[in-house]
Amino acid sequence: MTASPDLTGTSLAVLALVVFVLAYVLVITEEFLHLRKSKPVIVAAGVIWIMVGIAALHTEGLDAAALLEHNLLEYAGLLLFLLAAMTFVNTLDERNVFEALRSWMVARRFSLRRIFWLTGLLSFVLSPVLDNLTTALVMGAVVLNVGRGDRRFLVPACINIVIAANAGGAFSPFGDITTLMVWQKGVVKFTEFFDLFLPSLVNWLVPALCMHLAVPTDTPAAESARVRVKPGGLVVILLFAATVAFTVALHQWLHLPSFLGMMTGLGMLMLYGHLIRRRELADAPVLSGSETPAGYKPAQRPFDVFISTKRVEWDTLLFFYGVVMCVGGLGAFGYLSVLSQHSYAALGPSTTNVAVGIASAIIDNIPIMFAVLSMNPEMSHGQWLLVTLTAGVGGSLLSVGSAAGVALMGQARGIYTFVSHLKWVWAILLGYAASIWVHFALNAALF
Repeated sequence: MTASPDLTGTSLAVLALVVFVLAYVLVITEEFLHLRKSKPVIVAAGVIWIMVGIAALHTEGLDAAALLEHNLLEYAGLLLFLLAAMTFVNTLDERNVFEALRSWMVARRFSLRRIFWLTGLLSFVLSPVLDNLTTALVMGAVVLNVGRGDRRFLVPACINIVIAANAGGAFSPFGDITTLMVWQKGVVKFTEFFDLFLPSLVNWLVPALCMHLAVPTDTPAAESARVRVKPGGLVVILLFAATVAFTVALHQWLHLPSFLGMMTGLGMLMLYGHLIRRRELADAPVLSGSETPAGYKPAQRPFDVFISTKRVEWDTLLFFYGVVMCVGGLGAFGYLSVLSQHSYAALGPSTTNVAVGIASAIIDNIPIMFAVLSMNPEMSHGQWLLVTLTAGVGGSLLSVGSAAGVALMGQARGIYTFVSHLKWVWAILLGYAASIWVHFALNAALF
């Protein structure tokens, strides 16, 4: 797309910026207003693009319709990718895969300190595939079940999960929406994300080591009942792994958009889901009263993959739409070009990219990363990796700075709070600085 003319001084442009700021204030105060974050940004997106359309009537070189279609195409590919990935994750949840993992960990009678490290490690390992939000919720359920109200264990354990989930998601295109955006844009290839593995690992390990001695060494009581994976759950895991591999192969070798591989895998899941449904219908006996065979749904409600699709985070997906359209509309007025001049050109890429991570702890990293990608500043490959790292892990600085943190605040309400997270911000900052130093040291040839 050609650069948009600079209209930032016009009344319509100023009004558009005010609309976006007001919408984002409502997003930030979601916890207090109980207003879903997608609602204000969707309305703001429509209002901003109407203003762009009005401005285009009086501005030569500004094609509002073409710009809008360009931004919609950016969003559509990401929407289909995330829709498929979230459906897979919800199906794994429905087949009790995550619950069985939690049950196994509790049954092993590990000490609280060992569970602290194990849940952190699993968060770091699972997040690159499941995404940081899902990983945080799964591991959060484990520590809440084990800790049973013990704040000495639960507070550092929840902080550890948030940091590990965000750090693990930073070195994989599948770990966070921002890394997916970077991969889709083509500025970082799939295998190049692994250059961030050690910086991401350091980002988690440094604060985890700082919190280690604060975690008690008690051993929790074991549960009597074990949860088992429902029939078909292991096959769904294999299908998900094959889908990820297929998606990467198509993107790397045939240069096809990544959503194609994910949607093809979703189709395979739907076909296999049909077999699960037929098996459950055939195996479920005619029941009297409310009896139900263990491991199966009632016969009148067999497995349905579309229920997993219905349960995707539509608020997140629609919020993403609003953000992409709002930022695209502000870009049409020329704000992104001005921002690029006053950040990357004036401060330099290193300072700006470090600041991006800190800003993402206050403002959601999705609009920040989309703005950076839209500005497309001239910088080295090492700098693109740096902003991918900082935008991914910077949200760990505050409990409200990432989806993982916000989700755990709701899950461990009254225990894991903004203030309890803030007490360990010095350790998280230490990890943030250490990960940046490791990236500059290890990947110096890329700058």
